[in-house]
Amino acid sequence: MKKVNSFLECLDNFLNIYIIEIKGLSQNTQKAYKYAFKLLFDFLYKEKKIKSDKVTFEILDYNLLTEFLEWLEKERKCSPKTRNQRLAAISSFSEYASIRFIDATTTFRKAILNIPFKKTTEKQYSYFLKEELKILFNEPDIKTKIGMRNKAILTFMYASGARAQEVCDLKVCDINFDKDKTRIILHGKGKKTRSITIPRIPAQILKEYIDTFMPNGDAESYVFSSQTHKHMTVSCIEEIYKKYISSAKQKGTTTLFCDKYSPHSMRHTTATHMVEAGVPLLIIKNFLGHSSIATTQIYASVSQKTMDNTLIEWNEKWLTKSKESNRYKSNIPDFLK
Repeated sequence: MKKVNSFLECLDNFLNIYIIEIKGLSQNTQKAYKYAFKLLFDFLYKEKKIKSDKVTFEILDYNLLTEFLEWLEKERKCSPKTRNQRLAAISSFSEYASIRFIDATTTFRKAILNIPFKKTTEKQYSYFLKEELKILFNEPDIKTKIGMRNKAILTFMYASGARAQEVCDLKVCDINFDKDKTRIILHGKGKKTRSITIPRIPAQILKEYIDTFMPNGDAESYVFSSQTHKHMTVSCIEEIYKKYISSAKQKGTTTLFCDKYSPHSMRHTTATHMVEAGVPLLIIKNFLGHSSIATTQIYASVSQKTMDNTLIEWNEKWLTKSKESNRYKSNIPDFLK
């Protein structure tokens, strides 16, 4: 009878049962986890001549895992952020395995805990991934007043690209709900104002919040208030972001929310997504209230980096030379194919 490899059996259960049925991770995150381990097996076979059925918890020590991460950056041209995502996937598995195989996983778990995530200094502007936005927008409990307010703030900030202070200064009289479009007057830096429109769904969320909790509100009333102040502060909005990002991380989405985010990250997100959607820079400049087009062009640079990294991963995955692909294909465990 063939001896069962406890490492492979544990990994199979982790990838095909635990993260799907217990953790409920999204399909994109599931694919990212599986791809991280495909790369690990690829590294072990190419660089160390270790076949997948010979991989054990004991051999995955600090030195070997560090070599693997260096290999990702040097040979696979992974960015620090991508490298961190691969590490996060393996770290999540090490935590899962350490509960089930306490003695066998000591070396593996200890190694993971001693490997730090790299600072992603190459990107000055942190912005949310689209998958992160979906999670973030679903965090507030809209059955409560605070939850409905917070969801309105989050979706409005993405739809408008507004600065945190502009959100705090928004008054009822600054909003014009119309059948076809909702127009907003934002009061920006240097007492400059700009007029923008926001999409239907975030407009509906905003209107529902105002109609429910401010049905007879004075036109000069601030739209968003805190529990202690009628005029919300930026620090209050910062706490809202901190709260929901923290709760999202605790749900096991370890490959997401890796950057340090602030309310201004949502503005960066709006700008980046507009660039990726092909919106002309001049329109983005006016929409965001930038005083110079040079500021707007920074987002085009960030977006280009995102595109480049995506293309590199796509090339790695699908355009590998057929000889190399066939040579190492047999080393990948069946549950990862």
